[in-house]
Amino acid sequence: MNDLVIRNVEILDGLGGPAVTGDVAIEGGRISQVGDVAAGREEIDGEGQTLVPGFIDTHSHDDGAFFRHPDMAFKMAQGVTTVVSGNCGFSAIPIDPDVDPGRASGGILAGLDSTFTDLNGYFAAALKKGPGINNMMLVGHNTTRTRVMGMEKRAPTASELTAMKGHIQAALEQGACGFSTGLIYRPGRWSDTEEVIELATAAGDAGALYTTHMRNEGDHLLDAVDEALTIGRDANVHLHISHHKSAGPANWGKVGDSLRKVNEALTAGQPVTLDVYPYTAGSGRMIEYFNLNQINRQLAEVIRIASCPAFRQYEGRMLKDIAAEQAIDICDLTYSILTAPLGDRTICIQFIIDEQDIVTNLQFPDMMVGSDGIPDLKGQPHPRLFGTFPRILAKYVRDDGILTLPEAVRRMTSLPAQVFGMSQRGQIKTDYWADLVLFDPQTIKDDATYDDPKTQPTGISLVVINGRVSMRENMQTSERSGKMLRYQRTAFGE
Repeated sequence: MNDLVIRNVEILDGLGGPAVTGDVAIEGGRISQVGDVAAGREEIDGEGQTLVPGFIDTHSHDDGAFFRHPDMAFKMAQGVTTVVSGNCGFSAIPIDPDVDPGRASGGILAGLDSTFTDLNGYFAAALKKGPGINNMMLVGHNTTRTRVMGMEKRAPTASELTAMKGHIQAALEQGACGFSTGLIYRPGRWSDTEEVIELATAAGDAGALYTTHMRNEGDHLLDAVDEALTIGRDANVHLHISHHKSAGPANWGKVGDSLRKVNEALTAGQPVTLDVYPYTAGSGRMIEYFNLNQINRQLAEVIRIASCPAFRQYEGRMLKDIAAEQAIDICDLTYSILTAPLGDRTICIQFIIDEQDIVTNLQFPDMMVGSDGIPDLKGQPHPRLFGTFPRILAKYVRDDGILTLPEAVRRMTSLPAQVFGMSQRGQIKTDYWADLVLFDPQTIKDDATYDDPKTQPTGISLVVINGRVSMRENMQTSERSGKMLRYQRTAFGE
């Protein structure tokens, strides 16, 4: 007898084909039967709903969240069963046990401790917490560079470069799925292309990925794309461009030119993939976006404070409104926030993206979805932390018709599973791990807003992770069945 049977559902297997009506059985954590199936110890009638593989968040910053919020309810509630952590060059490893593991990230990785130094240690520590969902890791350039060089604003010596490469190789050998950079952030911004190529070669040699928050997403977007493509080509590594966008009104529309460069590379045989988040605002560490000697007024005008340990009363408010209320210049306000104690840990939301650019991104073949959510639940985080995947299904599938439902599901399941090397996941297929989401395509909706960002979505009735029912009707069960995943070499495009 099967452990669990979900009956009378429209099944989308994750490969992009049409739905078929049937049943899915689970036994021992895996899918045991699809179609007409035998009885189960527990049976769920899903009539009128659609069953799909669990969603895979290709771009998360959840390294520390597995310690602070191990139930991972904010991801599970939107149907995410697996995340890829360690993005933008900031990863939980490698770290020095005698140094604050979050110093380079400015709080993005808050929650880590000093009980581990490498990926094996991180996985063991995370599993002790009882993770609610699955996690796969990248090894980050910023973290690695800080581990070896501190925050030195210079090129590495030959021995330092060798040491960095050694840390990256060790992480890859222990199961990291690739090497990530955040070249817009410190200390990554101080590295040249040649340094990154040398380090990315380690990922290429392992058959893994090179993922990047590019050096520029605004005025110099196209130059940054050229650099990313050069790194991928010269390091002989699969390039993945994170949260592809054109930042700022002067640059809106450039995503088309950027995607044409990517398409030319693909045509030439270079492996390149991308992801996008479905919001017109980005979010990140505020100090990285400003020169303290000359505050950018135009940018300050479109910034909302998400998390601010120095001034909790500012959270959830636009800088321009705070400045008006206090009758001070917005540039002076920005400076005072960033130079206050813990001011460098301020997380902001920037309204800098054009809606049409999101559509253009989603229309590009094989464009995946990553939330880029920063899990600081003390403040007022970007709503993408709670709503990314239902938003794709509600707005861009049901309401706007930009993607068909089967294609959207493929972009969020089998495709990222293949690209990021997740063995036997991302499909509803016999013997695959039973990561499943049951939802109503007519009612699924992201309910998180900028004013109320922690609201769970509606329309998802069931989440199954590794064969265990982990959420019913937006209520978590006692099951905490997530796993730490190790990379399985893939060959994208074959």
